[in-house]
Formats: sequence, C-alpha cells, structure tokens
Amino acid sequence: MINRVLIRLKIVQIIYAYYQNGGKNLDTAEKELFFSLSKAYDLYNYLLLLMVEVTKYANKRLDAAKSKMVPTQEDLRPNTKFVENRFIAQLEVNRQLNEFASSQKKTWENEGDFVKKLCEQIMESDIYKEYMASETSSYEEDREVWRKIYKKIIFNNAALDEVLEDQSLYWNDDKEIVDTFVLKTIKRFDPKNGDKQELLPEFKDEEDQEFARRLFRRTILNADYYRHLISEGSKNWDLNRVAVMDVVIMQIALAEILSFPNIPVNVSLNEYVEIAKLYSTPKSGGFINGTLDGIVNQLKKENKLTKN
Repeated sequence: MINRVLIRLKIVQIIYAYYQNGGKNLDTAEKELFFSLSKAYDLYNYLLLLMVEVTKYANKRLDAAKSKMVPTQEDLRPNTKFVENRFIAQLEVNRQLNEFASSQKKTWENEGDFVKKLCEQIMESDIYKEYMASETSSYEEDREVWRKIYKKIIFNNAALDEVLEDQSLYWNDDKEIVDTFVLKTIKRFDPKNGDKQELLPEFKDEEDQEFARRLFRRTILNADYYRHLISEGSKNWDLNRVAVMDVVIMQIALAEILSFPNIPVNVSLNEYVEIAKLYSTPKSGGFINGTLDGIVNQLKKENKLTKN
C-alpha cells in the first residue's frame, strides 16, 4: 500500500524535523520515518473500519425506530438494503481487518457523534436515495454505492479531518493518499474471496522499503555534497536566505537522482516540485525546478550522472 509518493512525502517531513531538532541522531530519525509510515497503514485500516461502523449505526437506527411507542408501518417494515449491504458484510468479517482492530485496539466506538452525523449525511445524499430506490440488487451495486459514498462524502470531509487530527499528528497529511488506497481496495473486493479477501499490504515489496531507507540515509550522510551542488546551482541566491524547506527538498531530490539510476530524472524532478507546492512557498516549485535542472545538466556535462 505504501507507495513511493507517500515515502517521499514522509522523508521530507522527517528530514525537515531532523534538522530543526539539531540533526543529532540518525538512527532515531530513521525509526521515526518507519513509524510514521506504519501510522499511514493504520489509517488505511481505520478508514475501512469506518464504513463498517456507519452501517452498524444505521442498523441501530432501524432497531430504535421499531421500538418507538407508536411505530409507523415504515418503522416496522423498513428498507434494509443499506444495512444488509453485501460488500460491507464481507468487509466486516475480513480476517486482516479484524486482526488489525484486535491488535491495535482501534475502533470508532468513542467517535459516536461523528459516526452519527456521517451516517445522516450519507442518508441525505442523492447517492443513498438512488441506491435505496433501485429495484435491482447485486453485490456489484452494493460495492459501487460505497465507492461513490467514499469518493463524494468521506474523501473530503472537514469533520473527519478534525477527528483524525485529534487521534494522530500524522494522519491529516496522509489522508489524501490513503483515501486513494481505500478506493482501490473497494474496487478489488470479490465476493468469492469471503473473509479471506486480501487487503493491500503495508509495503508492496521489500524494494520500496529499501528505497525508503536508502533515500533517507543518503540524503543525510551526503548532505554536504548535495548542499554544495545546491549552492553552486543557485549562485544568484545566498543559500542561507533560501527557505529551509526548499533546501531540504532539493537535497532529497539530489539524493534520489544520484542514488537510483533506474528512476528517470524527470520523474524525480516532477515529484519534488509537487511536494514543494504542498510544503513550501508559492514560488518554491519554479525555483526548485530551475535549480535542480541546472544542477542535473552540469552533472551530465561532467559525466557525474548516469541513468539507465
């Protein structure tokens, strides 16, 4: 699940914090990097559990309606299509998800007010109303309605952002990327797999894990060389006056460009220009792109840059 886009973002965050804290302990910073990546995987599982919790709350609403002093016919014979959603039923018994909930002791039980409001928001949506009014019923429709609900209602949700911020300092920065993993997981679910449906693994393979470790260490251990290149490549600027985040981003970009011959230069440049737009000043993207482009061209002239 953890891809290189997320790894790069995490490395930028951790290395910036490393220098802000005096740059004293490389091993501790590396542990913090992998801990923050594991928290992103926790968020992935936690958001999957949210869909189950919303469905449970919807079911409780139906039970409460039946218990009213004077229930209506609608209360006594409700449309149970939403609470009997087959995709959610499969997700609820998923072995990996239940193992996560048990081992990490993560539930939505303490966020009852938020779950209630989210459920009400879903039930007021056109997506929900069209689904409930449809005369057809299939696993594919059950899965698709949750893909739509997630994309339109959960993906960009300010109230959810507040809940996540209270629980982890890492999660709001991670959520946009993790949301894409949740949507991908919904699409992958197959009823034939039952409770053994595989969720996305924490790391796709050992290569990505090694990419994270190597990029992190090369960035710090070769810092003097990379900063020399940045200083030479931005002669019209006093390096001490360049935004610290810009220097950190360029330092990591150079570590990637020089340490991973299989990654095309333009891929690395584009990734770090996008990160600069997120984490630095409005003009940083153009400045970083121009500076790194000049450094790369100079390294090529000096035969110091080899790419497969």
